[in-house]
Amino acid sequence: MMVHSDTKKSFDWSEFDFDWYKTKYNHVLNFLNVTSEDDVREFYDRFGGALQHSPNSFFDEQWYTQRYADVREQVCSGQFKSGFDHYCKVGFWDKSPHWLFDEDYYRRKFLDFSRDDIERNGFRNGYDHYLKQGSRLNCPSSPFFDPVVFLAEAPDFVVEPDEGAYISFLKAFPDNVLHDKKLSWYFDPVWYLETYPDLEKAAVHWQGPLHHYLTNPTPEAFNPNAFFSEQFYAQAYEDVAGAVKHGAFRNCYEHFVKNGQYELRQPAQDVNLRVYAENPKVKSEIASQRYPSFFVHYMVHGGVVEEGGYSSEEREFISKAVYQEMCRIRLPLLLRGGLDFSYDHPELSVIMVAHNNFAMTMTALNSLRENFGGQIQVVLVDSGSSDEIRHIERHVRGINVIRTLGNVGFLQGCNAALQHVQADFTLYLNNDLELMPRAIETALARFVKEPQAGAVGAKLVRTNGLLQEAGSIVWKNGSVCGYLRDESPDCPEANYVRSVDFCSGAFLMVRTDLLHSLNGFLDDYAPAYFEETDLCVRIRRHGWDVIYDPGVVILHYEYGTSGTIESVHMMQRNQGLFTEKNANYIASRYPRNAQKDLLARSARSFDKRVLFLEDFLPFRHLGSGFTRSNDIMTVMVRDLNCHVTAYPIFRPLGMTEDIYTGFPDRAEVMWNKGLEDLAGFLNSRPGYYDVIWIARTHNLDRLAPVFAECAAALAGSKIVLDTEAVAAPRELQKWVLKGETPQHTLDELLQKEFRAAWYVNRFVAVNQKDASILRRLGHSDVHVLGHLQQARRFTPGFKERQDILFIGAIHDTDSPNLDSLIWFVSEVLPKLDSKLPQDVKFRICGYLNPEVDVSRLLLNPRVEIVGRVPEVSPYYDTHRIFVAPTRFAGGIPYKIHEAAAHGLPIVASDILCEQVGWQAGEDMLAPATGNAASFADAIVSLYEERELWQKLRYNALRRIARENNAEAYTHEIRNILSQFPQRSGNKVEGFPVTS
Repeated sequence: MMVHSDTKKSFDWSEFDFDWYKTKYNHVLNFLNVTSEDDVREFYDRFGGALQHSPNSFFDEQWYTQRYADVREQVCSGQFKSGFDHYCKVGFWDKSPHWLFDEDYYRRKFLDFSRDDIERNGFRNGYDHYLKQGSRLNCPSSPFFDPVVFLAEAPDFVVEPDEGAYISFLKAFPDNVLHDKKLSWYFDPVWYLETYPDLEKAAVHWQGPLHHYLTNPTPEAFNPNAFFSEQFYAQAYEDVAGAVKHGAFRNCYEHFVKNGQYELRQPAQDVNLRVYAENPKVKSEIASQRYPSFFVHYMVHGGVVEEGGYSSEEREFISKAVYQEMCRIRLPLLLRGGLDFSYDHPELSVIMVAHNNFAMTMTALNSLRENFGGQIQVVLVDSGSSDEIRHIERHVRGINVIRTLGNVGFLQGCNAALQHVQADFTLYLNNDLELMPRAIETALARFVKEPQAGAVGAKLVRTNGLLQEAGSIVWKNGSVCGYLRDESPDCPEANYVRSVDFCSGAFLMVRTDLLHSLNGFLDDYAPAYFEETDLCVRIRRHGWDVIYDPGVVILHYEYGTSGTIESVHMMQRNQGLFTEKNANYIASRYPRNAQKDLLARSARSFDKRVLFLEDFLPFRHLGSGFTRSNDIMTVMVRDLNCHVTAYPIFRPLGMTEDIYTGFPDRAEVMWNKGLEDLAGFLNSRPGYYDVIWIARTHNLDRLAPVFAECAAALAGSKIVLDTEAVAAPRELQKWVLKGETPQHTLDELLQKEFRAAWYVNRFVAVNQKDASILRRLGHSDVHVLGHLQQARRFTPGFKERQDILFIGAIHDTDSPNLDSLIWFVSEVLPKLDSKLPQDVKFRICGYLNPEVDVSRLLLNPRVEIVGRVPEVSPYYDTHRIFVAPTRFAGGIPYKIHEAAAHGLPIVASDILCEQVGWQAGEDMLAPATGNAASFADAIVSLYEERELWQKLRYNALRRIARENNAEAYTHEIRNILSQFPQRSGNKVEGFPVTS
């Protein structure tokens, strides 16, 4: 339970309340004609004690003198004027003032501090603290008054926010309407009246069944509910019976409620708590904290537990219990070794607020220490702990500890700690979590990568392995929700970087100077709820970004406090406060709707939302046009403010290790889907995508029926076909190479290739040659987009290099690269034996499909097959020549531009020189396609002639700088995505909307 620290209204048990007293005892005062305030006060001072009058609603004189025999004797002997006089002078520390408040219970449960500490903070006792703070927060005042239970029973009861349920209840008491309302778990008023019907006759002497039970002069004669027996308990436990006899407890039930139920003592003949508590289902529900004890659970369920499988909620409770047990098991190891957070100049300041749970707190600190090797300043707020956290400095060196009186809660603890932070970045970190590898490093790196980042949040995974949140959403009504709660942490939607409305304060890293300028959390939200939401929104309103980073993964225990009446009231109050303070921001959000999650999950407004369809996820190492697709995606995401969803036609076989490193981290990568899932995917995102970008012409046929099925969901979407390469000319070249007569003309092949292009809005060709073909086919809206390259002018020179290089992918036996390599190895390399030194090697780098037989390439001793490499630059920088002996091809081979950009001169077939539009002999050497002798002579000339080598290198670099620069590339993609010609009707071209 969190305890707020400021006092908006004062309620004092030591003051005489004139208005209350006059109303309460008006029959006596009116009879004696006592009316003025001075006269009323004098009357109370002279006669109040003898008449057993109470001075205010917070003190019950009659109950106090009856409950404490020693006080009654001292009042009778004249040592004190009244029970109230005794309480104010000496009794306030160890006695309770009212039958609904238990000083010992409250101090043990919520205020476990020494008397000096309590008084030093301005409170006289627990009751003083409760009236000023605890009541307003709806803390239980005793086992017999729990505001959460009471308000659930009486939802229409009006609670003044500055008072809380306890004070509001005392003001309304006695109210006959409330007599049959359950005020706590531990007393059943309906059962009590049915069991003791004679009480109706004496109703004038008591104010409801609970008042009778707690104030009657023979407390051992009455049972509070059907599950406890005074007689049985006294006989079963002689130690308790003796303590009751000597006045330590009012009756046996008081002992049981305070102690016995937690010791699993038996409350009645037929109630065996020890056996009941062994039931796994009961254990799981107690772990959920919905019930304060096994006894309460027993009463609520009548001792009957439904057997059967566990619900998902119950499984989570069990997983939480296991997690707690693992923390307990780990604790001795941590205590033996200790933790060290000593620092000189910390790279990170961590604020952690802890209220008990020592083992879990040590686990969290150990996880923090192991996660990051740099210097960390830990500021731990001990928020009224009663366990070993009070001495945590004995086990953790270098930690800064701030101690508070009572449980001040997360918000106020964090604000107190903020004044002590020293690092440039501050991390709010819960004490009920573990950090997954590289969490701290990843979060800090995000600030470097994105200078506008004001705060970075984490992917929170609950102990049951499901998501707590992947960033969070603010809705138009001011309510909030965690995105993807209960989904798998591996789902694609949870694994890309997003700008979000807010992230949970369980792990929230913020720039320290920004925190100071915003004064941390606003105290208005104390004790809890919406504080981190408001902070993140204020960060965004000040022009900074709040970023969800899925590379920051946290296992979060997540205490279950939401759902209680108390928490619901606080949520409702603070939601209203949050809405009032951030009205303009909230007005710009989406209305709450499950179908709006996709739009609301990102706080950033995008220029375009693009669905990028490719044969396979476009990893760069795949080559064959996939590198170009990767570049296009990257430019869209990084430079054009697009949300891009990468979707493969062919579902990946399992998740590869490159999923989250091979693409822009703000791209959504659907690694778990394929063509068979596409219709469902599109229908689940109606109207979401502005542009559907289709890579490769052959996918048009596959996609046509899917788009027809999903026409309504795609209404308004524009279709872009990126041909990557026009395939028909390449097919003719293959027939010629095989010595076969083509079965179709070029025009026939082109008509077949583009037969499904009727629903395309815009075409993209890789070069002007392909663009002219598309225009000849009647497609007017055609753009040209080649390859993106950055010229590297400062690379090793001629003398520092040796050997011959080929880089390219081999996906299947029909690959142009495989054909060209077999030809080169068998026809060209033998002609180099007498012309180049024997130690000159021919290396082949790039993706190799393991199912493709490449053994024929190894017949020549010069050949070395390297395969896929993590970085190509070292190979480009150490070889002297790049070869591209392609015999049939379409589009522009990426490898030509990449080699040139790395400053490596090229010998390539003349068909490639024509495709890139370069000049043979000036930009590259281009022997006739398929002419082995010419190819070998070109290699020898370039390998041996330094001046020729330098000329080709220089000219090719100029070409790259002029034709493939990032600025022009980005400009062209922007043009492709820009305004499309308007079409009639609400339809995707060719696909009418169907109901």
